[in-house]
Amino acid sequence: MDLAIRNARVATSAGVFSGDIGVQGGRIVQLGRVDPAVAEVDAKGLIVTPGGVDTHCHLDEVMPGMGHEAENFGTGGRSALAGGTTSAVSFVRQIPGHGLAAVVEESFRRAARSRIDYSFHTTITDPTPEILAEIPSVLAKGIRSLKVFLTYDTSRLDDGAFLRVLAEARKGGAMTAVHCENYHAIGWLTEKLLAAGLTAPKYHAWSRPKVVEREATYRAICLAELVDAPIQIFHVSCAEVAEEIARAQARGLKVWGETCPQYLVLAEDHMDRPDGAGFMCSPSPRTVADQEGMWDMIRRGVIDVISSDHSASNLTGEHGKDIAGPGASFRDIPNGVPGVGARMPLVFSEGVGKGRITLPHFVQVTATNPARIYGLDTKGDIAIGKDADLVLWDPAREVVLDNAMMQHAVDYTPYAGMKVKGWPVATWLRGTLAMKEGEVLAPEGIGRFLPRDRYALAEPRVKVPNGFVAADIA
Repeated sequence: MDLAIRNARVATSAGVFSGDIGVQGGRIVQLGRVDPAVAEVDAKGLIVTPGGVDTHCHLDEVMPGMGHEAENFGTGGRSALAGGTTSAVSFVRQIPGHGLAAVVEESFRRAARSRIDYSFHTTITDPTPEILAEIPSVLAKGIRSLKVFLTYDTSRLDDGAFLRVLAEARKGGAMTAVHCENYHAIGWLTEKLLAAGLTAPKYHAWSRPKVVEREATYRAICLAELVDAPIQIFHVSCAEVAEEIARAQARGLKVWGETCPQYLVLAEDHMDRPDGAGFMCSPSPRTVADQEGMWDMIRRGVIDVISSDHSASNLTGEHGKDIAGPGASFRDIPNGVPGVGARMPLVFSEGVGKGRITLPHFVQVTATNPARIYGLDTKGDIAIGKDADLVLWDPAREVVLDNAMMQHAVDYTPYAGMKVKGWPVATWLRGTLAMKEGEVLAPEGIGRFLPRDRYALAEPRVKVPNGFVAADIA
């Protein structure tokens, strides 16, 4: 063996066992009783989980007119490894009025410095016939998922445009991820709030209440059912929205739900602080009571992925939330919070540590399910033949989070001051030690692109109204 991790408490998606893990050539090849190895690790008293798979992570995304984000694949990968994540899916964003080929090429160029393995979603912002004609060539590169926004001025699709993207995804065997909020409702509320002089960051939550997210989620599910296209609803913020997903799942639809730590540990009250802009994301964090509703939806399996939606803006300066100046209204403050390094410890502590979910369930929502839903076949579990992406946890270690330990490029973390119990003390990427006791050892460029072929979960059910497959009509 190249590596043997011995005497571990091994957590997989199916259960927990005590034993050894044997690694050869970057893959897991033995479990239970393991042959002698070049590198031997005694994990007595510790827990081993698969490396985290973060399928919603904005790293150095090509943004029109904005240059680079605050985070690149090197710094973002460093933060990911420090927090126990070994694979991420970032975004190739189509720039309105431009084709896909150039932005795909630039995205691969930027990702070449990654410290973790990676793939992409393609965000479609302007589905003209020319853009739709390019999608098959992007899918052929192994980028087998599309992302759409139902809100934001520069990104949102109306229902007709969304239907065209869903049809193209169905034909190509691609999963579609959807940001669900009602664009016109948010715009109307924002105008009324600003006219009333209610401009502080806390009114961001008032501009997009639960009903705005719930309506768009119901609508997205209905349109996906009409086309017969599998979808995942991104960053679900509350149980009321998750109930729409539960009803769709009960009807047998291919609809999955994702949430993020910000909806499990942050609340709208955080935006009423002097640094409230640092907690602004969309959908907005809700209330403390809503957090428990989300944990219930996770336990029920309605929400089966917890990603970070790592979206890196500084509080101030270059790429800062203060880009519109001091005292800017909530409308003009960039959205998004950093979290790729905090995701796994927060879910471990708040979920496993507080008895809300089991260790196998933790593995499922942070690694196995994200990999399964997006066709990352070699990732997401501890099993023979899987990549040896492994995380060693000290379940008793208590840590108070601060920005330095996140090891990202951003000047803050919204989770500063939170105490977590359970901490990753070592991370392996494909059998190579990538982090030990907080020191990231993996160099830039070690990460590999993860191409994805067609896979069953992204295929249609072949059930459409009246048996008429409208997506197949040219």
